[in-house]
Amino acid sequence: MSGLKPSNVVIIHPDLGIGGAERLIIDVALALQNRGHRVTIYTSHRDKAHCFDEARDGTLDVRVRGNTIFPAHVFGRLHILMAALRQLHLTASLLSELGSRDTPGSATPEKNEKPAEQDAVQDDIFIVDQLPACVPFLKSFGQPRKSARQRILFYCHFPDQLLARRDEGGSLLRLAKQLYRFPFDWFEGWALSASDRVVANSNFSRGVVKQVFGADKLGDVEVVYPCVDTDVKSAIGDPASSGPLWGGKKILLSINRFERKKDMALAIRAYNGLGAEKRSGTRLVIAGGYDNRVQENVQYHHELDTLATKLGLRTATSKTVVSALSIPDDIDVLFLLSVPKTLKDILLAQSKLLLYTPINEHFGIVPVEAMHAGLPVLASNTGGPLETIVEGETGWLRDAHADDEWTAVMDKVLYGLSERDVAKMAVAGKQRAEREFSLTAMGDRLEDEISTMLSADRRPFDGWTQVFVGIALVVALLANIGLLLSHIM
Repeated sequence: MSGLKPSNVVIIHPDLGIGGAERLIIDVALALQNRGHRVTIYTSHRDKAHCFDEARDGTLDVRVRGNTIFPAHVFGRLHILMAALRQLHLTASLLSELGSRDTPGSATPEKNEKPAEQDAVQDDIFIVDQLPACVPFLKSFGQPRKSARQRILFYCHFPDQLLARRDEGGSLLRLAKQLYRFPFDWFEGWALSASDRVVANSNFSRGVVKQVFGADKLGDVEVVYPCVDTDVKSAIGDPASSGPLWGGKKILLSINRFERKKDMALAIRAYNGLGAEKRSGTRLVIAGGYDNRVQENVQYHHELDTLATKLGLRTATSKTVVSALSIPDDIDVLFLLSVPKTLKDILLAQSKLLLYTPINEHFGIVPVEAMHAGLPVLASNTGGPLETIVEGETGWLRDAHADDEWTAVMDKVLYGLSERDVAKMAVAGKQRAEREFSLTAMGDRLEDEISTMLSADRRPFDGWTQVFVGIALVVALLANIGLLLSHIM
């Protein structure tokens, strides 16, 4: 244990939706708040109808800032530019609030908080994830309080420059995208280097981060695994004790955001490979994050539905629990858009197999949630699942380009495993989730990283020199071009 004293923790996250990154940052906040730290989350967007319960029910202090000047995108484009501008706007608001009071937590003390408890808050810790645009500005303009230390921890899921799609359209459009992305790719590394410490969500992500940005710029990059809360019981009691879904059909479950990189089409193709006879009495349920504001979510759902229909599978789509539970018996593939937690818990408890289809997923919290629910997992043999799933014990790892291998595992789970085999895998999955990926384990690692930051001097940041030199070079280049043109003309 680190023995870390209570600190004031400010978390900055772009959009508190219902994806894996959002679940992670909620758990980070809960892990630290449960240990006595004062935690405030700042975000540029939170839709109370489309976020996790803790972000709307008062469990966590969530502040929405930086959402009044810049839109999330411009006609479906310029997402990274707008995200950076929104975060900088948020940072300006945050720094203004910091300057107007002694601590950057609550604007006014909580009614039940005693002065002594306020005084016990010693140090200011900023935790930033996904987008590092604000880090240099926090480092340069965030003034530490008297007798307090201030540090910035960046929690890196994956380099943004590797997530950007650059292969769309013709050669001219691809060139334009390369030119557009170049300053943002440079900016990402520059901004990240201002952090006092960088952690990654998996060994896979850590290796990629160090390769892309260089270990010399970031120092030691340690791993803090995301978690599932193994202590909190579902409000509905034991999900497995709920009545059987859809008359007791054997459910194959896929949970992911409706994004093309998640490749849920693999689940549909592999399920189709079972053949009509073995699909009898089964259902493939594709559930997950869906936002009408996100064009890709809308398009990809349509593409998946079209694929299943062309394969001869009957499909249905539901946006509510009531409609999901009342679909016809002959539906093969059910799409659940933005499945609520209660139904998600029941699905995890009653399904036969979780299908986790993304390739090179940075970590992947859904397989851990499935293991904690006693559900075996079939996942791509790349990225984060290599660190979470134990082959043959808690699930299987297969080539995501080999549909027949996925079909074979589905067949085995549906018709080849004994009840003893199923029970053994369920116990192994639960034990692994509780041992390696609990909220307690995550809290221990976070406090260790914060203690390491506080025990060292703030990492020096001279990045502004690079910016000023770059501006000077551009000005000089433009001046020379202007001079040359004046001689020619």
